[in-house]
Amino acid sequence: MTAIVFYEKPGCIGNARQKQLLVGLGHRLEVRDLLRTAWEADDLARYFAGMPVRDWLNPSAPAVRDGDIDIDALDAGAALALLVAEPLLIRRPLIDSPHGRCAGFLPGPVLAALGVPEAARALDSCARGTQTPQSRAPSCDARAAACRSDTGRRATDATAPSSTGQRSTDQSSAGQSSAGQSSAGQSSVGQSSAGHTSPAPGSEAGPVGSAEP
Repeated sequence: MTAIVFYEKPGCIGNARQKQLLVGLGHRLEVRDLLRTAWEADDLARYFAGMPVRDWLNPSAPAVRDGDIDIDALDAGAALALLVAEPLLIRRPLIDSPHGRCAGFLPGPVLAALGVPEAARALDSCARGTQTPQSRAPSCDARAAACRSDTGRRATDATAPSSTGQRSTDQSSAGQSSAGQSSAGQSSVGQSSAGHTSPAPGSEAGPVGSAEP
C-alpha cells in the first residue's frame, strides 16, 4: 500500500473514477481540494517535470477548450502565473507519491510505479467534456466557471442601490411631509377657534335708550 496525496476538483467525474482505480490497486489516498490550495509557482512546477508547457493546462477548462487561451504561445513562467491565479486551469489530478509527482492521468513513470495500466489513459479527461459538440453536456469545469461568474454577479447586484427601496423611502418621506403639513393646518384652525370666543349668556348689551317710567 502506498500513501498518495491526490489533488482533485470536488465533484469532478473523472477524478472520482481515478480515485476509485487507485484505491482498487490498494493505495491509500489523502484527498485535497486543488482549487482551494494556495499554490506557489515553484512548488506547482514540480508536478510538470518533463511535460510540455501546453500539457500543464486542463484541456476541459472552458477558457482552454474554447480557445480563449493560446496554450501554444505560453512559456513556463507565463503558464505558471496563469495556473496560480486560476487553479481551475491546472491539469488534474495532481499526484504526490513516494515515486514522484505528476499531473494528469496519462501513462508515465509515477503512474506506472503505482501499477496504473496504460488503458487508464481514458480516465485522463472529464467525462462530459469529451462528448461530441452535438450531445455535449456542460463539463464540471464549465459548471464551476459559470457558478463563479453567477456568484460575482449576485455580489455586484447586492451592493447596487435598490430602486424599489429608494422609491419606498421617497414615498415614506413624502407621506411624513404631508402628515406634518396636515398637523400644522389643524393647529392653525385650533388657534383660530380659540381666539374667537362667544359672549357669556346674559351679558349681551341691549339697545341704548331711556329707562321706562
